[in-house]
Amino acid sequence: MNDLFGFTRDVIKDRYALRTPSGFVPSRVPGWSRATVVVQISEGMGARFCQLLAAFEPGGQGRGNTGAFEFVAYVLSGECRAEVGGKSIALAAGGFAYVPPEQEFCFSDAKGGARLLLFQKRFEALAAVGKPALLFGNEREVAGKPFLGNDDARLQVLLPDQPEFDLAVNIFTYQPGATLPFVESHIMEHGLVMLEGQGIYRLDADWHPVQAGDVIWMGPYCPQWFVAMGKTPARYIYYKDVNRSPLG
Repeated sequence: MNDLFGFTRDVIKDRYALRTPSGFVPSRVPGWSRATVVVQISEGMGARFCQLLAAFEPGGQGRGNTGAFEFVAYVLSGECRAEVGGKSIALAAGGFAYVPPEQEFCFSDAKGGARLLLFQKRFEALAAVGKPALLFGNEREVAGKPFLGNDDARLQVLLPDQPEFDLAVNIFTYQPGATLPFVESHIMEHGLVMLEGQGIYRLDADWHPVQAGDVIWMGPYCPQWFVAMGKTPARYIYYKDVNRSPLG
């Protein structure tokens, strides 16, 4: 059965947003060529960071300088080459790179329908600890640990949990029926992409069915909760801001 005309699961509110692939519209972003770029989350909806999805064509590339910003790039599918700070590395699906401020970068040599997810924010320096260093890795190298003792909800922390980092990017995997243990409400905001499976997300006082490919923005103090549903595990990758004073 086809969707009704004018129907969408997309919701944009002051405290959260749910975006679905059927509503994605590409943008022309300087530095990205032969790539379809979707700005999934930005300041335009009230967020304090930007989240992009770049789908490469053969020969596509993305290049530039981070300037005052930093980002984490995560390969959703396929593979590409990352050249940053004089280093060059091939990133396959599940691979990621943390790129600090004031760095020239280039993502190129895309293969296998490469799709790249980027979380970008303005770096907030902390004089006592300095600036984080360039970092490459792959989720396969990061063990999933039970979240608050629950073996059915496992968390992979991709970036070092150290004070110089003012952002974190994690992957949550839920077995069918597993949930967040309580409704969270906190100062951190999130950008999230469903990687696999499906479930129900509570956002503020609303309940939304979600599935692979969906995108969620959660503003500070937005009540949030998730339950995995269906017959297969549900996985999502998400960003949050960390390790800085709430006083600015």
